[in-house]
Amino acid sequence: MAISCIAFACVFGGGLLGMFLRAAIPEHHLSTDSKDLVKLGMGLIGTMTALVLGLVVASAKGSYERQSSEIRQISTDIMVLDRVMTNYGPETKEARHLLRRAVAGALDRMWPGTYGSTQLEPTAAFEGFLDKIQRLLPQNEIQRALQGQALRISADLGKARWLLFEERGGSIPMPFLVLLILWLAIIFVGFGLFGPPNATVIATLFVSALSVSGAIYLILELDRPFDGHIQVSSAPLRDTLTRLGD
Repeated sequence: MAISCIAFACVFGGGLLGMFLRAAIPEHHLSTDSKDLVKLGMGLIGTMTALVLGLVVASAKGSYERQSSEIRQISTDIMVLDRVMTNYGPETKEARHLLRRAVAGALDRMWPGTYGSTQLEPTAAFEGFLDKIQRLLPQNEIQRALQGQALRISADLGKARWLLFEERGGSIPMPFLVLLILWLAIIFVGFGLFGPPNATVIATLFVSALSVSGAIYLILELDRPFDGHIQVSSAPLRDTLTRLGD
């Protein structure tokens, strides 16, 4: 939200600055030839802005879809792991209970609600569950194979959780964002430079700047899928939790 407000101030301020420059610079600087050259420069900046904006949108969308896919994969692995331990035998009852606790804790930490802070790192409950699996004493080849499968899936789950933790900072480089806002501000300076200073033009610049800053807000929301209003759905993990122990 803060970055979006800064973007709005820069872009709308650029439009107002252009209107101020129109009144301050000599009239012969606004000749037809000058206007044509300025429009060419604005067209070049507009093209570069579109390219950078496309890269930023693709990066944010890719980050959102990647982490959403990781949540679905984690949910699937948890369900398979629970079934593997069920097939192992009643010795895994305590481990399955710890797994359920770990999933419930992960839901509370990753989607804490309105006033909570998202935490993506693995919990102590998951470490305790791993310890229980490692301490199992297989009585035959089938149990030995099931224990090995459970350990492999558990290792994959741990890697996936740490990967989510490492990706929490977002994928959009700040220089890209700063450059994008700067170029948008320059474009709006050009708009204000050739626009007559009246209420209609100012209102148009205001709405346009608001739309641009809103787009930047949505892009940043997509880039941080566990914070803000556009979040990765917790439905796959919640559905998995209801099925554990069936």
